[in-house]
Amino acid sequence: MSGGEVAGILVAVFWAILVSFLAVVLVRLAQVLRAATRLVADVTEHAVPLLGEASETVRSAQTQLSRVDAIASDVQEVTSNASALSSTVASAFGGPLVKVAAFGYGVRRAIGRKGAPQGQRRTVIRSRAVPPARKGGRGDRRGRG
Repeated sequence: MSGGEVAGILVAVFWAILVSFLAVVLVRLAQVLRAATRLVADVTEHAVPLLGEASETVRSAQTQLSRVDAIASDVQEVTSNASALSSTVASAFGGPLVKVAAFGYGVRRAIGRKGAPQGQRRTVIRSRAVPPARKGGRGDRRGRG
């Protein structure tokens, strides 16, 4: 055998080894692709019902949110009405009630002064004697007469 023939045989053996190696790689690649196809099919099979359930949950949440929105607007309206009612009651009854309370206080004070002589009545606050109030009450001090 000549050197060319030996070289040809070596090239043929290496070529056969290379082809067999590529065949093994292609067989494994085919197995990986089959497994990936099965995995995608399983995920699709399980994902479709989950997406349906998620869609139903979102619809239900949207319904509940619309109900909560209606309730919140009703509460806002009630709050506004209560505020208006409070203002109305305060303006209608506040002035007269203050006047009645002031009148009652004045009557109590006048009745209390009748029973005690002016010179004997003293109020003690924190161990300190306070002189009795002047005639005419607080109006004299402010200059209103």
